Amino acid sequence: MNPTLLILAAGMGSRFGGLKQVEPVGPAGETLMDYAVYDALQAGFDRVVFVIRRDFEAEFRSRIGRKYEGRVAVAYAFQALDDLPAGYALPAGRTKPWGTAHAIRAARGVIQTPFATINADDFYGREAFVRLAAFLQESRPSNEPCLHAAMVGYRLRQTLSEHGSVARGICCVAADGLLQGVQEMTKILPVADGIENQEQPAVPVRLSGQEMVSMNLWGFPQAWMLELERLFPAWLQANGTSTKAEWYIPSVVNELVQQGGADVRVLPTEGQWFGVTYREDQPRSAAAVQQLVAQGIYPASLWGG
Repeated sequence: MNPTLLILAAGMGSRFGGLKQVEPVGPAGETLMDYAVYDALQAGFDRVVFVIRRDFEAEFRSRIGRKYEGRVAVAYAFQALDDLPAGYALPAGRTKPWGTAHAIRAARGVIQTPFATINADDFYGREAFVRLAAFLQESRPSNEPCLHAAMVGYRLRQTLSEHGSVARGICCVAADGLLQGVQEMTKILPVADGIENQEQPAVPVRLSGQEMVSMNLWGFPQAWMLELERLFPAWLQANGTSTKAEWYIPSVVNELVQQGGADVRVLPTEGQWFGVTYREDQPRSAAAVQQLVAQGIYPASLWGG
């Protein structure tokens, strides 16, 4: 059974001009999302699901979704603030999305296979999708009590921006390659003599750059959706009255790992990652893509025009 690629794109707005997810980086105007879809298809994924918002469905289908139609099966899921379990209500004043785990949950009605989830504005590289597709296509007994998931890990030094701080999930990986935990650090940046997390400027945390980090490239079995349904009410019980708290993928992963309900295989890659965290990152990403095109890794036009 070929896996599905789930793209988290609900952060895009109804007016796409100027948003980093649709900044052109390829020679024919391709976006980073185009390269992710292209690489996933080459790796064996055969369906793409976009998680978006209802308010820009028509524009998204017209400007983005249609380019993939005829090349791969495409479906849509919709993240909405009021998509909550029975008995829970949207708190007054809440306008902030509920987070990446909630975005994945939004696709529970359209995911029928193992799936990978990605950000819409990151370049992950072909190797990452090849490794993840192979993991998701492995045959496993359906009656195992523990869910098997995977995460493609990058070295921290590969994922920094020259133009400001970044947030990264710093991973603790056991000798057997299984994820033991993820610590979110939200203000990592290069400094004159190394790398620091400066969430508390008076006591910065020194980092080597060799740390394995999560870039939200995860592989999950279809049954992961059932776990999200099980865990979401408890999270809402603790955080549901907040106007800002977000339910993140790493927190769900950590919870299931600690409960013994899941193991997560870390698939390290030395492949190239880049993204557009800041607008100033776009020229660097475009130059990196151009180099890959010049090397023959990608065609001059992904979609033939």
